[in-house]
Amino acid sequence: MTIKTKLQLGLLFLFGVIVLLGGMGMYYLNQLKEESANILTDNYESISYVQKMQESLDLDTHTDSLAMITFEKNLQQQEKNLTEKGEKEETIELRKVWNLYKTQHDLQFLPSIKAHLFEIATINQNAIFRKNEAAQIISQEALNYLKIITIICLLFSFTFVINFPAYLASPIKQLTEGIKAITAKNYEQRLHFSSNDEFGALATAFNLMAQKLDEYEHSSLAQILSEKKRIEAIINKLNDAVIGLDDHQHILFVNSVALDLLHLNQDKLVGKSALDVALHSDLMRSLLNQSSDNQEIKIYTGGKESYFSKEWILVENEEKLLGKVIILQNITKYHELDAAKTNFIATISHELKTPISSIKMSLSLLENPKIGELNTEQQDLLQNIKDESQRLLGITGELLDLTQVESGKINLAFEAVSPIQIIDYASMAVGFQAQQKSIEFQIDLAPALPQVWADAEKTAWVLVNLLTNAIRYSEVQSKILISVIQEQNQVVFGVQDFGKGIDAKYLDRVFDKYFQAPNSPKGTGLGLAIAKQFIEAQQGHIQVKSEFGQGAIFQFSLPIYQG
Repeated sequence: MTIKTKLQLGLLFLFGVIVLLGGMGMYYLNQLKEESANILTDNYESISYVQKMQESLDLDTHTDSLAMITFEKNLQQQEKNLTEKGEKEETIELRKVWNLYKTQHDLQFLPSIKAHLFEIATINQNAIFRKNEAAQIISQEALNYLKIITIICLLFSFTFVINFPAYLASPIKQLTEGIKAITAKNYEQRLHFSSNDEFGALATAFNLMAQKLDEYEHSSLAQILSEKKRIEAIINKLNDAVIGLDDHQHILFVNSVALDLLHLNQDKLVGKSALDVALHSDLMRSLLNQSSDNQEIKIYTGGKESYFSKEWILVENEEKLLGKVIILQNITKYHELDAAKTNFIATISHELKTPISSIKMSLSLLENPKIGELNTEQQDLLQNIKDESQRLLGITGELLDLTQVESGKINLAFEAVSPIQIIDYASMAVGFQAQQKSIEFQIDLAPALPQVWADAEKTAWVLVNLLTNAIRYSEVQSKILISVIQEQNQVVFGVQDFGKGIDAKYLDRVFDKYFQAPNSPKGTGLGLAIAKQFIEAQQGHIQVKSEFGQGAIFQFSLPIYQG
């Protein structure tokens, strides 16, 4: 039987004692209440009626009509309260004699009336005495029973109160002494509980712990030191900088790469508080700042600027934090490759614009009737070449914008711009595409919109990109909602389509470079990534809301012009 079950049974016993005593007390009190109520309703009221009728007879009933009425009224009440043996017969006889007295007005009936009243009063008085004796018997009986049960319950409760705390306290006391012995490194201490409940399981676990500690105490210290040195050697050979901290932010170990980056000696780091070291080291302060975990760290080392990514590893044991490990991975070569890629894309994109422009000029010449008439098939081929060259020119433009974004050199020409001006430009730019699919633009502008402080060209490019995507994903003969509202010190632009929408699992990735959702129209996957960079560079914010099958809403905000 577990301790929980024993506690439940003990408390259930005490609860049963309370219920038993309370129930018996309520039962006997209820009986006494009923007896008292019967005396009051059955007998005391009858005596009261008789007394009032006798008082009425003492008056001159021949001349006092009120006395007659009082007698009649109390007699009627008495006739409704016939509760004792013989009371009914006396009351019936009283009614007969009273009726003769009312009709004949003969005084010879008065003695008979008074005699019947006396008998009724006597019957009720005897009943009161009898019921009082019964109530006393019930009271004494209840008192005897309650005494017996109370004594029994007190004996059991006293036994329970004396023995049960000792049952709980004794193992706890032994456990406390055992813990004190373990603290004093007396690992031979053992607990011996005879019970098969939780205390028995606790003793087993304690004994196992003491055994393991005893084994650990007598294990080979040389082996432990050897393993420690091997781990330190492995950490030192790592190409990444590694710093280990305990749960109180004290430095446990630092490998040689980390020492070179910090420009400090090992004896000035190991065992010291990382917070104290951070007071004199900007790099350590940056490493301890968890808010910069996703940012690259630029460090001047080896005679050049190098780039590192930071990673925190929490060391836990059974949900308890034991320490942390900070790893700095050198990503300089990836950074250099990315810069080379950006330069390559910028060069190729710039070089491609010249032949594409030549192709477009040649296409324009071919469309001129002066060069020669084209048949239908040639015109279709010419239109395909024109469309593909335009698409290639768009891709080249996006690549150039991407290189500008990646290089961090976004050239912005800030000015006060009217939101209506941006809406008009963007809607006209994509008007032909919308007409081809019979798509209607519904523009909802809030009244008295303020100007925004932004780059008009970049902002219009973002809105054109959003409208182009909305047209691409919208059905034929549908509509696209364009809205502009003011929210505090921001103006919010919105583009809502009613196409198939975006699956929830892709919402966090729509602004990533080169990302394209499955089964979506072909594209570069760069437009939304560039739009995000353009908006954020203007101190704005862009977001998307969508439910699959119900379209999507793209919104971006720009600050209000404060001039």
